[in-house]
Amino acid sequence: MTDVAAETAALIARTIAAEIAAQPRQVAAAVALLDEGATVPFIARYRKEATGGLDDTQLRQLEERLGYLRELEDRRAAVIESIRSQDKLSDALEARLRAATTKAEVEDLYLPSKPKRRTRGEIARENGLEPLLDAVLADRSCVPAELAAAYVNDKVADAKAALEGARDILMERLAENADLLGRLRSYLRTHAVLRSKVWEGKEAAGAKFSDYFDHREPWHKVAGHRALAMMRGRNEEILMLELEVDADDPAPYKPVERMVAEVVGARADGGAAEAWLMDAARWTWRVKLNTTLSVDLMGELRQRAEAEVIEVFARNLKDLLLAAPAGSKPTLGLDPGIRTGVKVAVVDGTGKLVDTATVYPFQPRNDVRGAQAEIARLIAKHGVALIAIGNGTASRETEKLVADLLPLLPEPRPLKLVVSEAGASVYSASALAAAEFPDLDVSLRGAVSIARRLQDPLAELVKIEPKSIGVGQYQHDVDAYRLAKALDAVVEDAVNAVGVDLNTASAALLARVSGLGTSLAEAIVAHRNAQGAFRSRKQLLEVGRLGPKTFEQCAGFLRIRDGDEPLDASSVHPEAYGVAQKIVKACGRDVRSLMRDGAALRQLDARQFVDERFGLPTVRDIIAELEKPGRDPRPEFRTASFADGVNELTDLKPGMVLEGTVTNVAAFGAFVDIGVHQDGLVHVSQLADRFVKNPHDVVKAGDIVKVRVVDVDLARKRIALSMRKDDGSARPASGGGERGKAAGRRDARPQKPPAAAPQGALGAALMEALRKR
Repeated sequence: MTDVAAETAALIARTIAAEIAAQPRQVAAAVALLDEGATVPFIARYRKEATGGLDDTQLRQLEERLGYLRELEDRRAAVIESIRSQDKLSDALEARLRAATTKAEVEDLYLPSKPKRRTRGEIARENGLEPLLDAVLADRSCVPAELAAAYVNDKVADAKAALEGARDILMERLAENADLLGRLRSYLRTHAVLRSKVWEGKEAAGAKFSDYFDHREPWHKVAGHRALAMMRGRNEEILMLELEVDADDPAPYKPVERMVAEVVGARADGGAAEAWLMDAARWTWRVKLNTTLSVDLMGELRQRAEAEVIEVFARNLKDLLLAAPAGSKPTLGLDPGIRTGVKVAVVDGTGKLVDTATVYPFQPRNDVRGAQAEIARLIAKHGVALIAIGNGTASRETEKLVADLLPLLPEPRPLKLVVSEAGASVYSASALAAAEFPDLDVSLRGAVSIARRLQDPLAELVKIEPKSIGVGQYQHDVDAYRLAKALDAVVEDAVNAVGVDLNTASAALLARVSGLGTSLAEAIVAHRNAQGAFRSRKQLLEVGRLGPKTFEQCAGFLRIRDGDEPLDASSVHPEAYGVAQKIVKACGRDVRSLMRDGAALRQLDARQFVDERFGLPTVRDIIAELEKPGRDPRPEFRTASFADGVNELTDLKPGMVLEGTVTNVAAFGAFVDIGVHQDGLVHVSQLADRFVKNPHDVVKAGDIVKVRVVDVDLARKRIALSMRKDDGSARPASGGGERGKAAGRRDARPQKPPAAAPQGALGAALMEALRKR
């Protein structure tokens, strides 16, 4: 590495370290590992000594910033070389270019030397008008119109044309002044106001954008979801968007115009030359700089909005992927439908499809008894322990069908649950599903997916394109590449955090394991099908094209239950088996028995097993893993119980207390499924009895929560909910089930009736938040 390259790498390390709260040496170590082909999950889990314990979140930030800063360095080098080739590179300019910290700064400095089309300023120079401008700048007592007369020639018609040419040259100088651009951009970030207005005659067609028909707010305060909503309205030709700068300032010259004039030292109270220069500055701002900088700031706003939306989407996706699995139990999946029938699929404890059917309990056939009989037959035949019901159309009707059936079945009865079917149709029509079930009807594949995602959400959801899983907003409005990259990282981190059973995992799941990809995952499955189950991790090296480097990256995240090597069932990496065996020996126990009873491990001093290769963090991880091998970081399985008799929006009444599942978390609150085909909103102000800045600090996707109905807007299908402490206005949901009775007993004491005005005010506030969704 050359001295310049080493200095650049050190600068990047220092920059990133400051941003992720780490030391430059930690960043440098992580960068070296990434450059060697190591993945983020591998570095976070198995290279703690090298990185000083950087976690996966820090490493993802590091990886993203590393890409940007390296692109910046490449662009910086290209710009310096371009300017040098034109013999325009001074020491001062090169120093400023090397000190620039953003791509925008580099481009601003490059503007004067950047090859461009023939401009009006260039034409004016060719016509000999630059001396006229210099003369006005040099003598503020002059009268520009009198000077201009001397520059009239066969290419310059008159004094007016001469002054216009001089103005074009001045505008070009100002527009290429990096210091001015930087100051103006900074000023606009603080003072610009985003204004949206509806196009005349588009009010009815754009009713969903009605909140933005006449909307103004500071540029720096525009939330990501609002920015993308307005930009969508603009793209659909409903809204006009513009940045207003100092629109309310009554002064003859706006602050931005005065900032432009300051570059040439012009004053508003001078003579003819000063007046001409001030007018030129105003013209430059209005014609050139305002447009250029507005485009820049709208681009920045989109970038900022996309980053915010992607961050929320990624966090929701992570929560959903790491939701508690119901476990390896025979499961019956129901994909509800009315006219086309309810699709039924039964999978065994491993997720293997064992039976299918289609029943028609609703219009037009209304074969309720026949449907229940068929479902009962499948339950008895396959020992079904779980019933997963998709939450789409006819979900509550299907749930009632099953609820009416269950009391008629002998014990033990299966447990019914409603699960999100978001993305099931996408999977059903995918090439992956076609390859897995070539002879199965597309509609039945959805029922299989619904059943499997109850057993193990992670294993099933990895088969679906992340943006189709339904836990984000405005995913179609953000950069597809940025979104896919961020969500793929979330899936990779989730899969590797949980670990994968090498002998049962699908190719889709294996493809997300550190170091593997689609082709190697398919090769592993093909080898498994041909040679039988893997007995040890070492056998992975027998798979074609899977070499030592890939083995290093993936082995620790793959599990083999009941294999030849007990440690293969744990997250202990094969490279550290020697340390693990020393620890086992120190306990005087057999590995298998030690894994069932970790009391002896808790008596050990981890420091005695540290050596030159494996430090204290790794040794502690090994001891913890031996104590609970193959531990699943996901929470214990829990379900929400929907209230009996509450199936539609019309069944909801203000004050009802209901249980539901958080389906999505946004910057302004959380959406909760309470079983009425329409998620309700718990506004951020209603999430807790304290100030909540970030809804993710209180709830996450998949959480089971209790909510109180605040208001219902039937016309717009909007439900306002609250999670704040019961203020005495709540009452339990009515219904004949045991849950309703229990809730009734808990709240049997006399309650003070709620005051109508506060309830109505709160409802109105939440409805307003819903309208801005």
